[in-house]
Amino acid sequence: MALTDTAIRQAKHGPKPIKLSDERGLFLLLQPSGGKLWRLKYRIAGKEKKLSLGTYPDVSLKDARKRRDEARASIAAGVDPAVERKAELQAAKLGASNTFKSVADEYIAKAAQEGRASVTIGKSRWLLSLMERDIGQRPIAEITPAELLNALRKVESKGHLETARRMRSLAGRIFRYAVATSRASSDPSSLLRGALVAPKVTHHSAVLEPKAVGELLRAIDGYQGQPLTCIALKLTPHVFVRPGELRRAEWDEFDLDKAVWTIPAEKMKMRDPHVVPLSAQALALLQCAKGLSAGQRYVFSSLYPGNRPMSENTINAALRRIGYSGKEMTAHGFRSMASTLLNESGKWNPDAIERALAHKDGNATRGAYHRGKHWEERVQMAQWWSDHLDTLRQGGKVLKFSGVSTA
Repeated sequence: MALTDTAIRQAKHGPKPIKLSDERGLFLLLQPSGGKLWRLKYRIAGKEKKLSLGTYPDVSLKDARKRRDEARASIAAGVDPAVERKAELQAAKLGASNTFKSVADEYIAKAAQEGRASVTIGKSRWLLSLMERDIGQRPIAEITPAELLNALRKVESKGHLETARRMRSLAGRIFRYAVATSRASSDPSSLLRGALVAPKVTHHSAVLEPKAVGELLRAIDGYQGQPLTCIALKLTPHVFVRPGELRRAEWDEFDLDKAVWTIPAEKMKMRDPHVVPLSAQALALLQCAKGLSAGQRYVFSSLYPGNRPMSENTINAALRRIGYSGKEMTAHGFRSMASTLLNESGKWNPDAIERALAHKDGNATRGAYHRGKHWEERVQMAQWWSDHLDTLRQGGKVLKFSGVSTA
């Protein structure tokens, strides 16, 4: 006889399991502990099996019968509902472990193992944190372009256009990694090109006119601050490397006897090691720094506790203290200064200048050839540049060059 809700509610538990049958293989198992469990008995491929359909009253009699009918439909189609259920549970478990955040963490860890700079890894984690609330716990294979766009627009709406652009770029790399590792079938970020407001291109402010360069160098000479900061500020125009490369410079990267600074690939933007020839002026400044930080890892270490590099804002802050606003000069602007004045001198091969700036040649063979070809010229150029800076600092006459290259 078929079960009723009244009969189920009034059913008494005993010291042993009690089976209350319904119809078409469905029954309710009364456990001695007090539980009431729905079960379906069925046969498939000549074997008798049982399938759990839930617990009463969470699953009502009506819902239990519906689940029974769905299971029997699968059996009729030759599909074992127990096997089907197991596959669904495994898929759900796999989906939970393949959330956007879990795949992103895996991708970022891989990038770290491949030698990406710690600064780059830190920025990637920060960008990821901005997306976590919206899509972090979503299965990566199920995220739609609209969901990703919603997360990006929340940042864009606050005016952070460049951050939103970088978020989309990082998301794209994560999705492509998921595709490559069989966790997703497509990259929804690729469909969002043009959807975000394009940030205005801003250039690093720099002093480029020779007379103004001399005024800047004299202002730097008058800077009254921490000794290591003062030395770093004076050294920056001589070596014109990226600010992060200078502040994270380590003593074991320098061969002062050979006047060479070798920056390892993991610290470089283009992931290639970069060798910097050191002028006599640069060597003198490094010797001064050595008297202050010789026993430490970093040439320009932070004061507290002294085992970390100086802050990324230190040089820019020093420029502000000597009267230069962010619209007039930045730490990165010394690279533009060197590039402009070296090219305008007409004295040096443009390829040698590009190599000195660590700009990567698109042609790998050509790039390797030019690295070797221009080394001697770069050594001469480094000394000429430092001498030229001294001339500008002293307010000396700036000579016009004929434009004849030495290469």
